Amino acid sequence: MTLVSELTTPSFLVDMDKLEQNIKEMGEVCKACGKQLWPMLKTHKSTSIAKMQNCYGAAGFLVGTIDEADKLVNMGYKEIMLAYPIADNGNIDRIIQLSNKAHFYLSFDGFEAAALWERKLCSENLTMDYLMIVDCGLHRFGVAPERAVGLAKQLDGYKHLCLKGISTHPGQVYGASCVEEVEKVGKEELEALTRAKTLLANAGYQVMITATGSTPTAKIEAQDKMITALRPGNYVFYDAIQVALGVVPEERCALTVLTTVISHPKPDLYIIDAGSKCFGLDKGAHGISLTKGFGIIKGYPELVVESLSEEVGKIKVEKETELKVGDKIEVIPNHACASANMTSFLIGHRNGIVEKVISIDARGGSSIPILK
Repeated sequence: MTLVSELTTPSFLVDMDKLEQNIKEMGEVCKACGKQLWPMLKTHKSTSIAKMQNCYGAAGFLVGTIDEADKLVNMGYKEIMLAYPIADNGNIDRIIQLSNKAHFYLSFDGFEAAALWERKLCSENLTMDYLMIVDCGLHRFGVAPERAVGLAKQLDGYKHLCLKGISTHPGQVYGASCVEEVEKVGKEELEALTRAKTLLANAGYQVMITATGSTPTAKIEAQDKMITALRPGNYVFYDAIQVALGVVPEERCALTVLTTVISHPKPDLYIIDAGSKCFGLDKGAHGISLTKGFGIIKGYPELVVESLSEEVGKIKVEKETELKVGDKIEVIPNHACASANMTSFLIGHRNGIVEKVISIDARGGSSIPILK
C-alpha cells in the first residue's frame, strides 16, 4: 500500500471518488433530459477514463486530434465526432482508414476543406456524414446562422458528403465574470443554433443532430428541447476556472498536482518544485479574469501561486501560515485539460491511498507523422 503523502513530487493526482462522481452526474443529467452524451476526449486523453464515461452512458466521443480518434477506434468504439475541420491530406487518409472500423461525423464551416474531402471520398467511392459548425459567439470556427443555408447549398454539390446536423461550442463562456454571464452565453448560444436550424429546415434540410457543449453551460443546454447531443469535456476533472465561474465548489475538483515546498527565501515567499510544465500558464483561453494566480492551493487559502518558472513556482503568503520547507501541498490547476496533457500518467487515489495508475495514452504527437 502506497500513501499519496509518500509519492515523489511533482505528481499528478486524480481523486477516484470525485472523478467517478463527476462522470456519473453528467451521465445522469443527459439521461434525465433525453440527450446523448458525447464527451470531449481532449480533457483527459485517457482511454481508461473514456471507459468510465462509456459505462455511464456516453453515446460516442468528440475528438480534437487524429491520435485520439485512433485510440478510441482501436479500442472498439464505433461513434466518433471530429470537433474541427480536417484539411491535411495525410490526416484525411487516416480518418478514411479509421472509418472502416467506426462511424465518423466530420465537421465543416466552409467549402474549401469539404472540397478536399470530396475528392478523397470520390476516389475511394465512399460517403461520410458531417455536421456544419455554427458560430454562436466565440468567433473561432463556424458560419453565422444566417449563412448556414448558403453553405449547405454549396456543399450540396459534394455527393460524397451528407449533412446530418449542426454543432457549436460556446467557448466564450470562459470570458464570463459571473454566473449571470454564463447563463447569458448559454441563452445566446441556443438562440444561434435555433436560428440556424430553423433556416435550414425552412430551406428543406433535415437537421437530425444539434450538438453543443461546454462544461459551464452543459446544464443549461440539457434543458433545451432542440439539443440532441451534449459535448462537454472538463466536467470529468473540473478545475480552478470552473470554481471561479461558479460551476462547482472547490471540493468537486478531481485533478491536483502534488508538490513539495523546497525553499522559504523570505517571510512572504515559498518556492515549490512544480512550475509551468505542471500547471501551464493558462488563466483561461478566452479571457477569464476571475482566477487568482495559477491554481488553488488546497487547505491553504492564505497562499497564492503567484508566478511560475518552468520547473518551480512562487507561492505568495497573504496571511499568516504554518507552511514549512518539506511540506507537500496539492494544487488545483486553473485549466485541468492543459495540466493533464503535461504528464504521461495520473495517480488515481482514494482516501489518501494510491489505487491505480491512469495512462494518458491519447496525447497529441503519440504517433510518428510519417505515413510511408
